[in-house]
Amino acid sequence: MIVLRRLATGLVVLWAAATAAYLALLAAPGTTVDAIVGEGADTPLIRAQIISEWHLDRPAVVQYLDYLWRAGQGDLGRSYLLQRPVSEVIGSQLRPTLTLAAVAGLLGVVLALILAITTRRPWARRVSSTAELVLVSTPSFLIGIVLLSIFSFRLGWFPVSGGQGVAALVLPAVTLALPVAALLTQVLRDGLDRALDEPFVVTARARGLGERAVLVRHAVRHALLPVITLTGWLFGVLLGGAVIIETVFGRPGLGQVTLQAVTSEDLPVVLAVVVFSAFVYVAINTLADLACLVIDPRLRRS
Repeated sequence: MIVLRRLATGLVVLWAAATAAYLALLAAPGTTVDAIVGEGADTPLIRAQIISEWHLDRPAVVQYLDYLWRAGQGDLGRSYLLQRPVSEVIGSQLRPTLTLAAVAGLLGVVLALILAITTRRPWARRVSSTAELVLVSTPSFLIGIVLLSIFSFRLGWFPVSGGQGVAALVLPAVTLALPVAALLTQVLRDGLDRALDEPFVVTARARGLGERAVLVRHAVRHALLPVITLTGWLFGVLLGGAVIIETVFGRPGLGQVTLQAVTSEDLPVVLAVVVFSAFVYVAINTLADLACLVIDPRLRRS
């Protein structure tokens, strides 16, 4: 029942995201015909051919419903600029972006766990909290520029831009992971503080377990619940941040595709990127909710 309810909610979110993006692009300056013509020859005959080929003479409501019908069947349309199916355009650039987001997310979670567990002393907590506040408040592209200046331009440890190897992935992944780790550390530390005040911790200590064992074996498990709840939102942040970070580091991926599609008003590609991001957000959130049920038996009973 819970899964069905989450699936229904996910469909509503996908519809809302697709509709919002569709209306926003329709309200943008210019027309679809202008976007397709681009810098090519612009004559009344060419415009008439474009209108006929793309069925732009139909009412806006009919075009919208047709778009939803095709999207529901997995047909994302054809790119105005590249004259290729949108699924091919996105599919060819999907792997680098997902790899970057996954590595950054994993690195952020690992860093958060390490910092939340090791900075329990008051002085360490103050230092860590200050660094976390700075990282959360700093735009990711600025962090990327600083890391690029130090480790690429000055030290030469990593490539300046482009590249497909592990070395080219390090700085972009760290750039995305640092703000995520800072936020998760704050949430996880607060969760640990609450968990250590629970009765089961008193019982564990009464059984003779040391403080570190109580922290790692018992408190962390309960403190992870709010972190898991944030996972879907954070992965959405990582995907959105990847668009900017890929541009800063000159990496291939959805960032370059999205930037090109927005500047050229390539409506099908922009809509597909929005729908894909919403789908990933819904899928990750659903998995996170199910993981919470596995971790905490009290949620299953409720």
